[in-house]
Amino acid sequence: MVMTRRRTLAAGLFSLAVVAVPGLGRAAAGPAVTVWKAASCECCEGWVRHMREAGFGVTVRVVDDVEPVKRANGVPDALASCHTALVDGYVVEGHVPASDVKRLLSERPRAKGLAAPGMPQDAPGMDMGTGQSYEVVLFGAAGGDRLFARH
Repeated sequence: MVMTRRRTLAAGLFSLAVVAVPGLGRAAAGPAVTVWKAASCECCEGWVRHMREAGFGVTVRVVDDVEPVKRANGVPDALASCHTALVDGYVVEGHVPASDVKRLLSERPRAKGLAAPGMPQDAPGMDMGTGQSYEVVLFGAAGGDRLFARH
């Protein structure tokens, strides 16, 4: 077969699509997430992995101190966790499940964001398998903080 310019271009695009589409499809399925975490925090890496597996494109910013990020984004001390993320104008504090983030983005409530306070043992990234329930809180809403989900 004689390789014309069109066939060469088509062959190149096909091979690019085979290699690039799987990665693009996963990252493009959800909005971009930027997460700030300490270098030593392994559970944060577990949450990042969980979000990527759910289709979000995640950028990780490793910092010495996450507290200034929390303060700048209005995370109340009582709702703080180990990492802080931003997604499409909302703050996501701690080990919030991807399904809750997707619901937040779908419903778009007037609030700062979601928090899974502390370090819930069975939350995504912690994955301890203890069977203990935990709550996700919608915070920064005009009517005050409220329960968003129970897991």
